[in-house]
Amino acid sequence: MKHGLPSGLPGMKIGLLGGSFDPAHGGHVNITEIAMRVFRLDRVWWLVTPGNPLKAHGPAPIEQRVAGAQKLLKDPRVVVTDIEARLDTRMTADTIQVLQKIYPGVRFVWLMGSDNLVQFDKWDRWQEIAETIPIGVMARPGSRLAARNSVAANMLQRWRLPVREASTLAFRNPPAWVLINLPMSKLSSTALRQAKEAKK
Repeated sequence: MKHGLPSGLPGMKIGLLGGSFDPAHGGHVNITEIAMRVFRLDRVWWLVTPGNPLKAHGPAPIEQRVAGAQKLLKDPRVVVTDIEARLDTRMTADTIQVLQKIYPGVRFVWLMGSDNLVQFDKWDRWQEIAETIPIGVMARPGSRLAARNSVAANMLQRWRLPVREASTLAFRNPPAWVLINLPMSKLSSTALRQAKEAKK
């Protein structure tokens, strides 16, 4: 990393998985491994967010969440980063815009669970995001059907790729997105936090 920023070279295909990671868990690792394989990515960066504007309560300190995420990972191609805190960006649209300026020639892909697609239309400038970066959506427990019928999915339907073309996603001009089904982990950060609180 240079100045705390991960390295990315022109031509590389890099997936961006944003979230509070409060805490990171095996479900995040599972999604990352499958995304790398299905979308043929060279790297995945976990963007540990300073805070999620759609969540009522603030997360644990970012240093704690980054350290917890790093302990989980064994694959050197997956990088945990607090890049949004370093760039002072809070909205995904701003983060993507800055990353594309810092890393010209890198082919970024935004990664999200289908639970995020359900509420994607609530994100700040979500349509701008869809027009800026290809999006890989991975099915999550209980939200597969809701994701398919979501506002964003309906509005972006004409740009949805068939699953058989998922490996080409990084090379597509946005808007472009694909929804893939995968063996799903029922782990969630919320459930892990609640279990931890119950033990106290």
